[in-house]
Amino acid sequence: MEFRVRLSCERLNFSLIDLLLRMCLRTKLHKSISWETRDGYEEVGTSSGSSVLLLSISALSQEVKHEVSVQGTGFFTKDTTGKGISRSTTNTGGVLVGYRYHFNRWLSAEANYGYDRNTQKYFSDAGFAGVRSNVHAITADAVVNLPLRISKFSPYALAGGGSLIFDPTGNRGSISGTDSQARGAFLYGVGTNYVLSRHFSLRAEYRGFVYKSPDFGVRALNTDTWTHTAQPSAGVVYRF
Repeated sequence: MEFRVRLSCERLNFSLIDLLLRMCLRTKLHKSISWETRDGYEEVGTSSGSSVLLLSISALSQEVKHEVSVQGTGFFTKDTTGKGISRSTTNTGGVLVGYRYHFNRWLSAEANYGYDRNTQKYFSDAGFAGVRSNVHAITADAVVNLPLRISKFSPYALAGGGSLIFDPTGNRGSISGTDSQARGAFLYGVGTNYVLSRHFSLRAEYRGFVYKSPDFGVRALNTDTWTHTAQPSAGVVYRF
């Protein structure tokens, strides 16, 4: 018994691949395989066993390994109080760019760079001080792709760490002597991709940072507290 399976290289469907793999493992029938190219159908050949079918499908089903993304973000930081000093932060927005590498269908690793600008406000009995700064977020994390597919949505969870670098701008408020300061941060998050095509997706994501409140190297601004920043984002992903 011989039958022909036509696989489109441009619209390769992984559910179809799974079905063919099951057929490969369960049958000893002779098979002739071909796939569709831009110039027509190209014959692979006939095999007396399942090994050729398995190898052919494996070659055709190479998953996309690389992703780059660009997202617009929000940046919302929790207020803290310590050592008689209350610290609050202006809410702001920024941009997040990233690269993600897929080891397999379930596990990925990514690196990201984010930029935001906000103002740290400090209140104490001595008065008020404000420091406006650029915030550079440099992070790396592991991504677990969750086995919960709903239509074209692909959810995932992530965890990792990195550094938030607070760099005062030319307008240093009422405090002199402020300096750039890096804070180590724990990162966690969840998100989902909405597949548009083989190479493009939309992405919605939530990231949370836990880190020690910045004081810009000024003792009078040191609250000795930990804070949390929420970073929701949305953007576009290109896979290659």
